[in-house]
Amino acid sequence: MHPPVRLRLHVSEPFDFERANGFTDLYGTTRDHHHAEAEEWLLYLEDRFTFNEHDYDAVVVAPRYIGEHLSRVFDSFMGFSVRIAHKTPDGWHFAMTGMLSLAPPETDNHPNDTPADNKGF
Repeated sequence: MHPPVRLRLHVSEPFDFERANGFTDLYGTTRDHHHAEAEEWLLYLEDRFTFNEHDYDAVVVAPRYIGEHLSRVFDSFMGFSVRIAHKTPDGWHFAMTGMLSLAPPETDNHPNDTPADNKGF
């Protein structure tokens, strides 16, 4: 069995995502990266987020542009442009966009926390 890969998903749309959640970066893992033909990856999130008054702990990501493949995230310098879907009663619904990149290994500190010695500036 392949080990999961940890990813960082920076949500750029909707524009008010940060106001509703207090952060724009989601961290999570997927095992779908080892399927060469997978057009979408299911990302299990480390933390929940709120969208349209519902809480989510998983998303599906897919390339934003036709003809691209998610495996390009392993070669990208700044991130890979993706569409982001959330679960609805009718299935997965693509309603957000963002940038997908490899995340650093998980530490004891939450990635959305401000370090105490930084004090936000």
